[in-house]
Amino acid sequence: MKKIITRITELMSAAFVACGYDAGYGTVTVSNRPDLCQYQCNGAMAAAKQYRKAPIAIANEVVAALGEQEMFASCVAVPPGFINITLCDRYLAGYVLDMGSAEKFGVEPAEKKQTVVIDYGGANVAKPLHVGHLRPAIIGEAIKNILRYRGHEVIGDAHLGDWGLPIGLIITELKRRQPGLPYFDPDYTGEYPKEAPFTVAELEEIYPFASQYSKQEGHEEYKEAARKAILDLQKGNRGYHALWEHIMTVSMLDLQKNYDSLNIHFDLWKKESDAQPYIPAMIEEMKAGGYTRISEGALVVDVKEETDTKEVPPCMILKSDGATLYNTTDLATIVERMKLFDPDRIIYVVDKRQDLYFDQIFRCAHKTKLVKPETDLVFIGFGTMNGRDGKPFKTRDGGVMRLETLVGNIREEVLAKMAERDMPEEEKQKIATTVGLAALKYGDLSNQASKDYIFDIERFTSFEGNTGPYILYTMVRIKSILAKLGELPAAATIAGDRERGAEETNLLLTLARFAEMIEKAEAELAPHRVCQYLYELADNFNGFYHANKIVSEPDEGKRNEWITVLQIVLAILTDGISMLAMEAPDRM
Repeated sequence: MKKIITRITELMSAAFVACGYDAGYGTVTVSNRPDLCQYQCNGAMAAAKQYRKAPIAIANEVVAALGEQEMFASCVAVPPGFINITLCDRYLAGYVLDMGSAEKFGVEPAEKKQTVVIDYGGANVAKPLHVGHLRPAIIGEAIKNILRYRGHEVIGDAHLGDWGLPIGLIITELKRRQPGLPYFDPDYTGEYPKEAPFTVAELEEIYPFASQYSKQEGHEEYKEAARKAILDLQKGNRGYHALWEHIMTVSMLDLQKNYDSLNIHFDLWKKESDAQPYIPAMIEEMKAGGYTRISEGALVVDVKEETDTKEVPPCMILKSDGATLYNTTDLATIVERMKLFDPDRIIYVVDKRQDLYFDQIFRCAHKTKLVKPETDLVFIGFGTMNGRDGKPFKTRDGGVMRLETLVGNIREEVLAKMAERDMPEEEKQKIATTVGLAALKYGDLSNQASKDYIFDIERFTSFEGNTGPYILYTMVRIKSILAKLGELPAAATIAGDRERGAEETNLLLTLARFAEMIEKAEAELAPHRVCQYLYELADNFNGFYHANKIVSEPDEGKRNEWITVLQIVLAILTDGISMLAMEAPDRM
C-alpha cells in the first residue's frame, strides 16, 4: 500500500514534469504550518534558480497543471512560491479504512531484506544487572522489533562477558576462601562436583569484593594471581574450566530470569568465550595478509586513514606477553558471526563513550577482510541515564543501583498512583508491574538514544502527558468503548459526504502517517520516532474522543465508521508498543 505522502509526491512530480521542470522538485513534506495546510511542496523555490523564473510563477504553473484532483480539497500556490495542500476528508477517511484491512496497516516490506545481528546485551556473568544495563537492553530490543516489522531477519545476541579479568578474580577469591576445593588441586583426576560451590547471591558478593580487594595498595600479587588464573583458564586448566562452567550455569539462570522480567528476549546467548576458537586462525590470516606489525612487542594493525583529522591509535591484537584483549575477542566474534549468519549488518548498542574503540574495531575488520566490503558495521552509542542532579544515576549512598531495584521502585510508584482503584490487590499488583515497565521503557526510549536524560520517576509514571502510562491508558479507554458497543460491525464504509471536525481530521492524518514513521524509524534505527508517533496518535485520539459522542452517535453509518477508526487506532497502538517491548493491560 503506497504511503499517502508518496501518492501526493507522485502527482506533484508529474505536474512539475508536465510544466518542463525536473521531477525531483515535486517532493512533498508534512506541513510545518498545520494552521495553513496539511502538506506542502517547496520545489518551486528550489527550481527558481535553475530555471531563472520567479518561484511563484513556477508554483502557479504546477498548480494549474495539477487541475482538479479527487485527493485534494485544496492545492494553492502562495507567495513567495510555496504550494499548500489540504486533503479531501472523504479521500483521507477512505485511505485510513483501507489501512485497516492492509497487512501491517500498509507498511510495505523493505525493498531489500537483510540479515542483521544486533549486539545489545553486554552483561558480565557473576554480576547482577544494574541500571547501566537498562539502556542497551531496551534500545536494542526496540531496534530488533522495528527491523523485524519491516521484514528483516534479525538475530539478537546477549554477548555476555565471561572470559576476562572478572572471572580470574572470582577464581582467585574462591581459592583464597576455599583452598581445599578439588578445582585447585593440580593432581585431581576425578569428576568434579555437579553442584556449584556457591549460590548466585554468594557469587554476586564475591566479585565486587575481589575487584575492590585487588585495587588496594599492597595487593598487587592478588591481582597478578587473577591475571594468571584467567590465562590458565584460557589455556585449558581443567579445574578452572569446571569452575567457569559452574559460574556460567548459576549466572545464566539469573540473567535470563531478569531479562525475561523486562520482556527482553535474546535469540542468542553467546559469550566472549565462544569466539576463542576463531582467534588462532584469525591472527594467522592477519599476519599472512601483511596487515599486522610488531609495536613494542605487541601485535597491532594500523587503522589510521589519510583523511583522519584526529589521532586513531593502532588496533592491538595481542599484548607483548601474547595475551589476547577485548579487541581480539570482539574481532573474533565478528568472524564467528560472519561464518554463522553472513549478516548484511552488525549493529552494536553500546555506551557512546566507546565510540573510538568501535571505530578501531570496525576499521580493522574491514581492512583485514574479516567482513565483506559491503558489510555494514554500525555503532549506536547511547547516553547516560542521570539523576535529577544531572549526574549518572546512583543509589542514595552513591552506589550503582541494581536493575531489579529500579524496576521495583517504579512499580511501587505506579501502585501509589493506583491506590484508589477499586480492584483486587493481586490484579492491581500485576497491572502496576506492566504499567511500571512501560513507564520505565517509554521514559528512556522517548529520548534520542545518543542523548543523556534525567530519570524522573514522578514524571515517567504520570498518567498524563508524554508518558508510557498515558499511551496505555488511552488503549484501555478504547478497549472500554469497544466493550460498551457490544457486537462490532464487520467492516465500515465512508459514511457519505459529511463535515469532519478538526479533531477527527487530525486523528485520520496521524493514522495515515504510520507507514512513513516506521520507515523513518527503521532508516534511522530510532525507537524515539515510534514513541513520538504513539504519543501524537494517543493525544489526537483523546482530542477526538472528547469532541464526539461515539457510543451514543445516532447516525449508524457515522458511528460504524468511527468504530472502525477506533479499532485501527487500538491495533496500531498495540503494534507500536509491541515494538518497544511494552504490553497494555485491559484496565488501569
